[in-house]
Amino acid sequence: MSNEQAPAGSPPPSPGDIEAVEKLKTAFEKVQGEIHKVIVGQDRVVEEMLIAIFAKGHALLIGVPGLGKTLLVRTLAQTLSLAFNRIQFTPDLMPSDITGTEVIQDDRATGQRSFKFLRGPIFSNVILADEINRTPPKTQAALLEAMQEHQVTAGGKKHQLEEPFFVLATQNPIEQEGTYPLPEAQLDRFMFNVMVDYPTEDEELKIMQMTTSPYDVRLNQVLAAEEILKLQEIVRRVPVADSVLQYAMRLARATRVHTGRVPEFVKQWVSWGAGPRASQYLILGAKARAILRGRYYVSTEDIKAVAHPVLRHRIITNFSAEAEGVTSDKIVTKLIETLPVHESETAKDGKLPKVLGPAGS
Repeated sequence: MSNEQAPAGSPPPSPGDIEAVEKLKTAFEKVQGEIHKVIVGQDRVVEEMLIAIFAKGHALLIGVPGLGKTLLVRTLAQTLSLAFNRIQFTPDLMPSDITGTEVIQDDRATGQRSFKFLRGPIFSNVILADEINRTPPKTQAALLEAMQEHQVTAGGKKHQLEEPFFVLATQNPIEQEGTYPLPEAQLDRFMFNVMVDYPTEDEELKIMQMTTSPYDVRLNQVLAAEEILKLQEIVRRVPVADSVLQYAMRLARATRVHTGRVPEFVKQWVSWGAGPRASQYLILGAKARAILRGRYYVSTEDIKAVAHPVLRHRIITNFSAEAEGVTSDKIVTKLIETLPVHESETAKDGKLPKVLGPAGS
């Protein structure tokens, strides 16, 4: 465990929780080591994906083709000893191609016919929704119930999905022709929006050496499904100080143009801000991050670390922002730089800092 002290008033962790924290931290380091046998670099991407997994969330990976997004997800599933299915989203993909369908089956013994549900590829632990914006909204919506409720409804019957269950979707940010932008309701179901960037010069050289030679990789399984479920429960039990909760809430609320005190630059560049789910995911992501670092409490630094993947797809910029080249990432960065950590710093002597002002002023 970290030598840092937990906030005053936090309940002490039980010996079992301490052991679980140490196990998760060790497992995280081992998973990183196994993934790096196949994937060069991308430490931030790997960490954010694992944070989403241990917080029971889903992640959307954004990056140009050829950056190893699909390979990364497959490698992660193998390392965690989980069942993996890849669904290639295409314009002609139907909802039943994802969830499954009912077929009429003959009973040879009785001669009677009955309906039998044939499970679709969604019935797995790790789902790679490849190029999710390539399919129409009707098919995209087939994921909504599965992602939120962890179940599929077919023929009026509910079918529970296997646990743990999480969706890792990929999307190409460049090519927009023939694509269907994800509805806001579906985007909000993703805990994280993970940006996959180009490798550095040294990393690209190593990639070339690995992929153009007879490099044989054998991955070791680090965690089983039962262990992951237990660790997910530990993450939920991590205590959070009231001041950290308030900071996460104020960070999310500061993106909403029409409510509360918001910075002037938010009014200038934002059409719609993040909803309440963002506040929840800021806390859950911060809890998982703290655990991965061997701490049984959450700090404001954990909130700041997960702010970009949580908020970037929940902030809708307006025309002024697009004209000035301002992205949601830049807005989040500026919010972190300007928003005081403590509520008491927000209103000294009853006055707001110049960067802040009441909505509509």
